[in-house]
Amino acid sequence: MSKARIETILKYIDDIEYIVSNYDGVVNTLDDRIGKHSLLMCLMQIGENLNKLNSSNKIIKEATQGAYAVRNFITHDYEGINLALIENIVRNLLKPLSVELLKELK
Repeated sequence: MSKARIETILKYIDDIEYIVSNYDGVVNTLDDRIGKHSLLMCLMQIGENLNKLNSSNKIIKEATQGAYAVRNFITHDYEGINLALIENIVRNLLKPLSVELLKELK
């Protein structure tokens, strides 16, 4: 378990929260060219770093599979991204992942 990698992932989650708050919501973020690109880059980095993280935590393992699949989809089909899926990830999945990662740090 890499403490530095967990901290990097948590930083990208925090960056997403910051970006979304600056655009007054995830929908506005995704509607803006710069906001969308920034958010997607953070998600790509979360997926990449989770994939390199060796965790025995079941929730983190499941999140890793999904996050890496999203990373691949963003990387290989950038224009075909399902923004409703991205919105769901930001609204519903990042916070629980953050909680589990914080538990791993302790």
